[in-house]
Amino acid sequence: MAKKPIIESPLCGKKIALPESRQLDVLAALFERRQAKVFRVPLVTILDTPDQTATIKWLHWFIRETPDYFIILTGEGLRRLLDAAARNNIKDEFVKALGSVQKICRGPKPGRALKEVGLSSDIESSIPTSEGIMQTLESLKLSDLRAAVQLYGDDPNVQLMAYLHQQNLAAIESVAPYVYAAHSNVEEVQELIDRLSNNELDLLAFTSKSQVKRLFMVAKEFDLLDDLHKGLLVTHVGAIGPIVQQELSDYGVQVSVAPSTKYFMKPFVKAAESLFSS
Repeated sequence: MAKKPIIESPLCGKKIALPESRQLDVLAALFERRQAKVFRVPLVTILDTPDQTATIKWLHWFIRETPDYFIILTGEGLRRLLDAAARNNIKDEFVKALGSVQKICRGPKPGRALKEVGLSSDIESSIPTSEGIMQTLESLKLSDLRAAVQLYGDDPNVQLMAYLHQQNLAAIESVAPYVYAAHSNVEEVQELIDRLSNNELDLLAFTSKSQVKRLFMVAKEFDLLDDLHKGLLVTHVGAIGPIVQQELSDYGVQVSVAPSTKYFMKPFVKAAESLFSS
């Protein structure tokens, strides 16, 4: 494959740290094409849930019962379900059942995963958050119907599940097909914090709230919170979407780079270009 040409950009020469693991190469390449200097510090990795029995049980239920609604929170989650179905020789049945269900997606990313198996979202929340999903559900008749929910990580999403339990549904079945795991060399994280506190970086770009949690956890463990906060005050911080932005806000971190509508990597990079062009 031919190497993509260099792009003249305000990011040229900017030093950017990426605490990303799942799609690190993709995001790094977008910045590097724009001649930025990228420092990679993977903080988390994504693994299939160790409770594969629960995932397979849920898949069989989905195929057998074919619920009325399927709430899909992440594209990663749907891909993991499809992979689990393939490993158990029920992928065709699962995709067929997916085609018969009203698919409610939290933002555009689950729709991309659906497209990979020839399907599309039926309803997409205008705001890619749990609150956005609940606002979308307000316009639907849920009473006496059956709903499936794809959760993720170790987040039980109490708010969304409590809302659903109040809607008099005939059945609610949830599944969490993947978990987050620490994926970092502690010395590399300490070096990142040191670079931040010494004002050696121009941008720290987050793409998931689990990265934020992991960074602060390591800083606390090694008594580096003061250095981390100092560094975040003098370094631009980017968030790929509102969930990450809220997580950073909860830690008292001001976000200066965020896409305004489309929460993908390319709009994220474009937002960074806008910041450094001003």
